[in-house]
Amino acid sequence: MSLRINDTIPNLTVETDQGTVSLHDFVGDNWAVIFSHPKDFTPVCTTEFGAVAQLADEWEKRGTKVLGVSVDGVEDHKKWKGDIKTAGGADPTFPIVADTGLELSKAFDMLPAEAYLPDGRTPNDTATVRSVFIIGPDKQLKLSMTYPMNVGRNFAEVLRALDGLQTAAGQGVATPANWNVGDDVVIPVAVSDEDAKAKFGDFRTVLPYLRMTKL
Repeated sequence: MSLRINDTIPNLTVETDQGTVSLHDFVGDNWAVIFSHPKDFTPVCTTEFGAVAQLADEWEKRGTKVLGVSVDGVEDHKKWKGDIKTAGGADPTFPIVADTGLELSKAFDMLPAEAYLPDGRTPNDTATVRSVFIIGPDKQLKLSMTYPMNVGRNFAEVLRALDGLQTAAGQGVATPANWNVGDDVVIPVAVSDEDAKAKFGDFRTVLPYLRMTKL
């Protein structure tokens, strides 16, 4: 079954390099970012984990927990973190799921149900495990992105999207293309001009269905 936007994520119990956790307990009342990788000790993945480690203060500022996923085991994860720190210059303090049985990868529709890990596997065997999921405090999937093997993810964009999701949820608005914190936001069509005036004060009508305002 595909995991779609606004679906509740499965409450799997998973093993990590920091112990056993259930996904719902891990999220708790926070936002969460789950980002997955096809194999430890691979070049692009190492740079990405380093980038996430560098953003520790930004995740905390947004009340967001971070969970890595790789289909290698706990001991590999612990060793790999040394390389991640060397490459990224920051300590990766977040847990990494050891998805050796592919339960999480399949539950999040990153791999087909018949997938398995062959002996002597390469990253290509789990290539589609290159995704980002943003989860809300209600345990629902709010956003997902999937990348190919040869393009590193832009975690500044993950932060921007997270800011947009949190702003939309907290303020009852939408965000336009290329939006960043501080930019004008979109007033939903369902809100009347009268209600928009009462809630936001001044607003700008670009088109009958496109009204912009500052927060």
